[in-house]
Amino acid sequence: MGGSRRSGKMMMETNSSSHRQKFGKMLHADPNDIDMEELSFRFNNVSEANHPNFDGGAPLTNSNSPSPLSTPLWDQTSPLSKSPWSSHVADQADDGYSYTGLMGSLVREEGHIYSLATSGDLLYTGSDSKNIRVWKNQKEFSGFKSNSGLVKAIVIAGERIFTGHQDGKIRLWKVSRKNPSVHKRIGTLPTLKAYVKSSMNPSNYVEVRRNKNAVWIKHFDAISCLSLSEDQSLLYSASWDKTVKVWRVSDSKCLESITVHDDAVNAVVSGFDGLVFTGSADGTVKVWRREMQGKGTKHFFSQILLKQDCAVTALAVNRTAMVLYCGSSDGLVNFWEREKLLSHNGVLRGHKLAVLCLATAGSIVFSGSADTTICVWKREGEGEHTCLSVLTGHSGPVKCLAIEEDREARGRDSAWIVYSGSLDKSVKIWRVWPQMTPMQTPPQRQTDGSSRGYAF
Repeated sequence: MGGSRRSGKMMMETNSSSHRQKFGKMLHADPNDIDMEELSFRFNNVSEANHPNFDGGAPLTNSNSPSPLSTPLWDQTSPLSKSPWSSHVADQADDGYSYTGLMGSLVREEGHIYSLATSGDLLYTGSDSKNIRVWKNQKEFSGFKSNSGLVKAIVIAGERIFTGHQDGKIRLWKVSRKNPSVHKRIGTLPTLKAYVKSSMNPSNYVEVRRNKNAVWIKHFDAISCLSLSEDQSLLYSASWDKTVKVWRVSDSKCLESITVHDDAVNAVVSGFDGLVFTGSADGTVKVWRREMQGKGTKHFFSQILLKQDCAVTALAVNRTAMVLYCGSSDGLVNFWEREKLLSHNGVLRGHKLAVLCLATAGSIVFSGSADTTICVWKREGEGEHTCLSVLTGHSGPVKCLAIEEDREARGRDSAWIVYSGSLDKSVKIWRVWPQMTPMQTPPQRQTDGSSRGYAF
């Protein structure tokens, strides 16, 4: 059985491994001279919040090739003048029906974009300013501040909005029924009542660092990822503290804490058939089997899908086709299919630097990278994938993605609206038509063994 809430002590390592040192060198390569700490992933045992060189506001731009849409067009007479954001809309091609490319850009004057989520016609953006902005029709609709660490993850379950933060807190928000532009914080996970009650019982403490104990229901390091179960009744939170915690959405109760990896957990995703997948800086992807026990849950270790030297940085699932995708710091995207008993089914090679985020929509897979690009892949029959396009326009690493259906294309062949958040301080809006012709010259991996990875 896998690590349960009390199964073993959690000790922080004293020495970073060689694969993280190699990754640090790779990330410092051109084009952006990227600092790995800015990517907000764990590749070593030092928390960003305590790292002596961490500067959440340091710009990551390529001065040699600026995007025309990445320059704020600030207008003090604009109705957005109370906000440090400005909005731009790009001209589309005449054939808007089959158009694939940039539609617009939301640009912020300071800070980086770490998280995105969509709900209906609303877009939520999280940054290191602690603000969550709400957008409607590419215009700022609302916003709320968390008074917590930078916003590393956002997920939405009905009327409930969960945000995960750098300081290890999970905040719970709800939209006002009287005024949909008002968002109220209605709680924190764990709740204060649950935390106090748990802290009074000595058996609820686990060792988190040498000579330091903490109650098992609370994360003691940064939240890296949030994921909802298929029926949205459970929330999974992954943390740099090596654990994944399971929360009941209806009452915010912590049902279980699982020590899932030997290093920071960078990704968790609830998949299909009651399976949960986790990825870590230790280079592994693990599978966990969920069982409901009364009103609680129990997760059992099932298998290791991947074990490598470089860090796992992102996970995503296609629940319809039952495929798991994994992005890594080496720029590769590995995938496994349930139909083939989760045997390794292939590798997508399209990026020069680390894959930082993944998203799926229908038969399409999107991969965002530290090389500033977004690769668009289409899954064909028998698990084959073709590269439809490489979206370029960001001048910094692509940190997060969110997808929604193009409502104007309903009734015809479907199209997708893609939102990408970057460390260039912008959110870009793309339209992708899945029926487009694949690239004639798809991305290819370099054959010279260079750590830079790939060449187009």
